Amino acid sequence: ADGGAHTAASASSLTLSAPPRRASPAQKSMSNIGIPIKVLHDAEGHTVTVELKNGEVYRGKLDEAEDNMNVHLSNCTKTMKDGQVEMLSNVFLRGSHVRFMVLPDILKNAPFFKKIDTKANKASKAGKAKQAATQRAAGRPTPGMPPPKGRAARDGAR
Repeated sequence: ADGGAHTAASASSLTLSAPPRRASPAQKSMSNIGIPIKVLHDAEGHTVTVELKNGEVYRGKLDEAEDNMNVHLSNCTKTMKDGQVEMLSNVFLRGSHVRFMVLPDILKNAPFFKKIDTKANKASKAGKAKQAATQRAAGRPTPGMPPPKGRAARDGAR
């Protein structure tokens, strides 16, 4: 009996000391990123333009983008502040150095934009609900109250 208790205690301590299971980087990153970063990920495979804070401009095919805006471009044209142009086969740009990015117009049709309820959409939905409620209440003697039930309704509410 003593050995069994000892085994159970050690098994319990093994369970407690096991490291917690962590989400994969893909699961962790997709759970709480904003719309601009989602658009950036959707731009992978398209030609983009990236301007850095030092004034350099890079234009090339976006091979990979990270949530922190680190980007990998291939077949890239680098235009320096003084106008000099240089061709680069591959370049990796740090996200914290990015001033802005120009993405293709085709991303305006990205599917996740359809899921976003804008204030205008919500207002139009609220207007439709109000209109439906008004139509339902039109046949009632007292607006806002349900139609009368029972004997009083049949007899005309004496």
